[in-house]
Amino acid sequence: MSDDKAEAAPKKKKGGAMKWVLIGTGLVVLVGGGVGGGLYAASSGLIGGGGAHAEAAAPDQPHLVPKSEEVRASVKGEGGGEGGEGGAGGGLPTPKGSGGDKYASTYYAMEKEFTSNLRESVHFIQIGIAISTPYDNRVIENLKTHEMAVRSAVLMALGETSEDDVFSADGKKALQKRLAVAINGVLKEKEGFGGVSNVYFTNFIVQ
Repeated sequence: MSDDKAEAAPKKKKGGAMKWVLIGTGLVVLVGGGVGGGLYAASSGLIGGGGAHAEAAAPDQPHLVPKSEEVRASVKGEGGGEGGEGGAGGGLPTPKGSGGDKYASTYYAMEKEFTSNLRESVHFIQIGIAISTPYDNRVIENLKTHEMAVRSAVLMALGETSEDDVFSADGKKALQKRLAVAINGVLKEKEGFGGVSNVYFTNFIVQ
């Protein structure tokens, strides 16, 4: 009887030691998991400086240009004040209005015009277009690089245009939006980023 009690005591002691080992292991897992989760959240931008991490992850992606950095057109020659020169010594300063676009606009006019038949019509349309972007010059560079693909997309969009789309102001505005979607579709496919905000007509003829 005494021998059985003697053997039971060590087993109980061994079980207690095992419990502490399991508790210690659990703490290590929890601490390690917490550190690992924190590092993942930080690197993915979930905590602390998400914008900086996102920009660093894609340094080649175009970025928005603040309005304060917009390149303004200069006016030379006549106008702008007394004596035919702007600046000091003539005319009232141009007031700065409130509101307006938050970001700068960069414009690019495509050199060649586009000519296409209208859908289910004997008429054809000829247009010249320019695009605007609030992003940096990389959008324009992408547009020039893939100009052939962009021209093809624009011509396909024009081929789906009806007479009703070109003889009314609302139809022309809708066409502008469709062309912007078509151009952005090409840029996203080729570069993973669109960036074109608007399409403008520099020439518009229907015959």
